[in-house]
This record gives sequence, C-alpha cells and structure tokens, in this order.
Amino acid sequence: MFTGLIEEIGRVRDADAENGGNQLRVAAPDSSQNIRIGDSIAVNGCCLTLVSQQGEEIIFDLLEETVARTNLGGLRDGNLVNLERPIRAGATLDGHFVQGHIDCTSPILDLAKKQGNSRLEIALEPQQVRYVAEKGSIAVNGISLTVAEVSEESFVTWIIPHTLRSTNLKNARQGDLVNLEFDVLAKYVERMLPQAISLARPPAAGITPASPDNFRSRV
Repeated sequence: MFTGLIEEIGRVRDADAENGGNQLRVAAPDSSQNIRIGDSIAVNGCCLTLVSQQGEEIIFDLLEETVARTNLGGLRDGNLVNLERPIRAGATLDGHFVQGHIDCTSPILDLAKKQGNSRLEIALEPQQVRYVAEKGSIAVNGISLTVAEVSEESFVTWIIPHTLRSTNLKNARQGDLVNLEFDVLAKYVERMLPQAISLARPPAAGITPASPDNFRSRV
C-alpha cells in the first residue's frame, strides 16, 4: 500500500521491455538504501517487486500484463520515473490509499503554468469517467492528486511548484502517456451497488422474502 507521495525521482538505466525483454533497471540513490530483495516499490505508480540490486541500481521483472497496462513498456534509457516505497504501519497518511495497481494509461492533453501553479489536463475514455469525481483523489504516475474538474472526455488537476519539481511531471509534455489509478472506493462501490439494488427490490409475487428461518440448520 502506498500514499501517492513521491520519495525520489529515479533514472532509467536499462529498459528493454519493448524489445522483448522483461526487466527494468533504475538508478535510485535514496530508494536503494535499506531495502531487500522481494520488497515492493511503486515505479510511476505501478507496484513492482525488487528482484536484484547492484549498488544504487534497483532491478525489477516486468510481466507482459504490466507492460501492456502501464507506461513502463515505453520507457527509454535516461527517462525519469517516480519512486515510492510502501507506507509503514503507524506512518502519517498525507496522500490517499494507492494500491499500485494501474487501471490504464491516458495521454496528457495540456500542461500549462497558470499564476505560478500548473494546470494538468488528462484524457479519459467514456467508460472511465464514472471513476473520477470532482474533489476526489486520483493517482497520476503514482502521484496523489485532487481532481479539480471533470468532463465527459477529460479531467483537470492543479500542480503546485513543489510537486512539479519533485516528480517526473517536470519533464512531461503534451501527448505523454501517464499511468492512472482510480480511487479503489469507486471500484468497490461499482462492484457492490448492483447486488445491493437487487436485494433492495421488493420480491416478485409468489416469492417468500428471505428470513433467518429460511436458513435454519437441518442438523
């Protein structure tokens, strides 16, 4: 579990996923300290397992599913990636609950400075709009952000200078694909709501409503 507060910007040293490879190597002077093989680290918001370490370089295996669903497969040597280690029990939760499970990638439509801050607009597919709510939380490349506006085709969030400097958004350009993770609460509500509505409907004629007596043990 993560919070969406980026701890370090890592630099890709070797990315061969697109050419049939299955590993990602990242230089991370800070994140490489006091970690062990098998630990989880969010890379651009995607939860990966550390499989090897060589000094300040941390190495991950990439599944085909990971390459297909995230922007990790498009990384090139020298690209910057956002890094975050899992939150520890008892630590302050300053962002929001981020699982590290990327839902999709979407292109940046606009990133422009407005009165010192930056306005970031990201495209949404019609089937994704229902997961995004004004003033709700969303993770963009692993960064916990607050949604300011939502339309049928995009959403807008505002970036303060500190966030821009401290994440790989500082190098972002229009058209870049970013990883999106929607709030897990929205996905569970969607999953549970149809069943809840079905149970709330009055029973059809001739059907006896369920009661505790219907489920008594026959032992």
